[in-house]
Amino acid sequence: MTRVWGRVLRYVVLLAVLVITVGPFLWQLSTSLKGRTEDIYTFPPRLLPRHPTLGNYKGVADIVPVWSYALNSLTVAVANVVTNLVGASLAGYALARLRFRGRGAATLAFVLALLVPLESIVIAQLTLMRQLGLNNTLIAVVLPGCVGAMNVLLMRDAFGHLPYETEEAAVIDGAGVWQRFARISLPSVKGTLAVVAVFSFMGSWDDFLWPLIVLSDSSKFTLTVGLNYLHGTFSSNQRLVAAGTVIAVAPLVVMFACLQRYFFRGVAEGSVKG
Repeated sequence: MTRVWGRVLRYVVLLAVLVITVGPFLWQLSTSLKGRTEDIYTFPPRLLPRHPTLGNYKGVADIVPVWSYALNSLTVAVANVVTNLVGASLAGYALARLRFRGRGAATLAFVLALLVPLESIVIAQLTLMRQLGLNNTLIAVVLPGCVGAMNVLLMRDAFGHLPYETEEAAVIDGAGVWQRFARISLPSVKGTLAVVAVFSFMGSWDDFLWPLIVLSDSSKFTLTVGLNYLHGTFSSNQRLVAAGTVIAVAPLVVMFACLQRYFFRGVAEGSVKG
């Protein structure tokens, strides 16, 4: 009997977590499909629209060039993913598998970098971008997050869990560092690479503060900054705001759905000794 009640409690908790995490997204999706004649503040709330319409999405495109902003965000996100995959994998492999003076200090530096909030260094970043002549460019949006400290530590942990015997056998066969990295170690951590890709894409796609500060030309705005114009000074149409939110979240859902198998494999790679 105790086991049955334990299972019931487990499913109740899981259901509550599901409602808390997925509920807001479903509510935004429902609001984005409701027409002007339908009350979105009715009680009890009505999740299914009576007369679904895609007019709100057209309204978003009429107010802001949403597809141009989405292309800017996609450019930044893809560049961020590529630079993090390359930079974090190289740095992680060096910290985990190579022996050099200062390796411990370098690892500590990446750990300490996680403790520094963006707000405390944003002025220094902006000054640096101006000195480099990159202010108001998408390159300036990419550079601060091109290699994340968390991603480096994730790759270091993944490479550190690989068995050394395989790499030692490759050394005996005459394989160099680059060959061991590219042909042996890197294919063994595909799951962690997927985790880094997902985190990098989500971080750059959702970033609002830094693009808002460094960009002044509206044609170069990312999606998160551009959608801010859906909020009026004195009023705002919550249906349009919900439609813009769905447009912004949809690519993240699609990406995670495509990489979820590798994502959970990457989580296992960091917790199980190879």
